[in-house]
Amino acid sequence: GMMIMVEGMGNAGFFRWLCMRLAKAVHYKTVAIFITFMVMSSILAMFIDSITVILFLAAVTVELAQLLKFNPVPMILSEIFCANLGGAATMWGDPPNIIIGTSLGYSFGDFISNTGLIVICALVLTVIYFFLVFHKQLRSDGTVDTSAFPDPKTAIRDKKSFTISCIIFALAVVLLVTHAQTGLTVAFIGTFIALITLITSGKNTKAVLKGVDYKTLLFFIGLFFVVGGLEQTGILEIFAQFIGKVSGGNIMVMIAIIIWVSAVASAFIDNIPFAATMIPVIKTLSATTGADLSVLSWTLAMGTDIGGSATPIGASANVVGTSIASREGYPVTWGRYCKVAVPATIIVILISMVSIYLRYL
Repeated sequence: GMMIMVEGMGNAGFFRWLCMRLAKAVHYKTVAIFITFMVMSSILAMFIDSITVILFLAAVTVELAQLLKFNPVPMILSEIFCANLGGAATMWGDPPNIIIGTSLGYSFGDFISNTGLIVICALVLTVIYFFLVFHKQLRSDGTVDTSAFPDPKTAIRDKKSFTISCIIFALAVVLLVTHAQTGLTVAFIGTFIALITLITSGKNTKAVLKGVDYKTLLFFIGLFFVVGGLEQTGILEIFAQFIGKVSGGNIMVMIAIIIWVSAVASAFIDNIPFAATMIPVIKTLSATTGADLSVLSWTLAMGTDIGGSATPIGASANVVGTSIASREGYPVTWGRYCKVAVPATIIVILISMVSIYLRYL
């Protein structure tokens, strides 16, 4: 449902308009764009899939880089990391959170008041970190006449569709934020938003439906069968018992094992199947050791969401962002990516672990 909504917004020109409008608001200053786009990437990723956020953001970043004559790679790498970080803040921001929330019965408010607070603290340090690493590389190669730049309004393909898509997005955010109070399930909200988008799309309905990532949806369906099989055969219970044995029942050690194992694993394998696999594990740990399930859930969410940022293949947004950069003539090697992303990932994981210790133990 959310994929359909995002496709409708993209077809209306919403994302390109937003990027160009913000760039103009900061007078096309490279460093200001750099910081603004990082923050915007995080905020958008709280409500929209990070893949979509990077798909549009990276494309506009390359366009601005060509106009302002700077290297877009530092900005794209920073946007990728911030999108993954922002996605960790809400139940709807990252697929692992959707799986954790729906499987364990958590609401949007539960995530925003727990992982959301951690993300806000981490985002401040993340922006500072990337600024210190990249500020020298963001200088323009010469004087640029910004008067000839395209007006942000030109990004809007159809004013009516643009207005409708903005209203639908606002409605989706309100329904998701209040779903615990209204009793509406996230599945119902997604379906409802999709139907409204399709009804109001008119002649663009076919294009919206074509843009949905059906391969990912099929992957989710197959994944739940696999995890169900692992759970029924008792393999996940054995893994939970192993963690419990290694930690000696100590909740602090348990948290450290879950967050670091989740982070390292998610850096090399997709964090979606890992999160789905770990949910029965933390449920068993909670039942056998008496550990608070919600604390283990926030630990798993932060580990899987942030760990995927460490390598170019750790999360889908990473693959999309680096692919766009390479396609436009700015290749990103594993070495260049990891040199910047691994320290940032370690910083955020440490912040998350310390925050969990201080708040819940």
